[in-house]
Amino acid sequence: MDIQLKRGLIEICVLSLLSKSDSYGYALIRDVSNCVEISESTLYPILKRLEGANLLTVYTEEYNGRLRKYYTITDGGRKRLCEFPAEWREMTKIYSFIKENSEEVRNG
Repeated sequence: MDIQLKRGLIEICVLSLLSKSDSYGYALIRDVSNCVEISESTLYPILKRLEGANLLTVYTEEYNGRLRKYYTITDGGRKRLCEFPAEWREMTKIYSFIKENSEEVRNG
């Protein structure tokens, strides 16, 4: 799968999980991995990008004597999540177009 497309889908998966409850990195990796393979080196830049876009915020809490970063979705993140179904419908239209017009996709 194209890496940019995969990152975009992982962003939506992360926002979806955070819409249910705040979470931390390891738990997000575990939960997203139920859907798509993901590593720390993939997740943390995505979290940083989502934070930079004001789609999530970060806070720390002590856990077993250490500080743990927790991520929480913002109103902007919720809006982004709500926009996704329309984007997905557009992607399926694009896929249908490619399938109809490409010999390789029809036969492959």
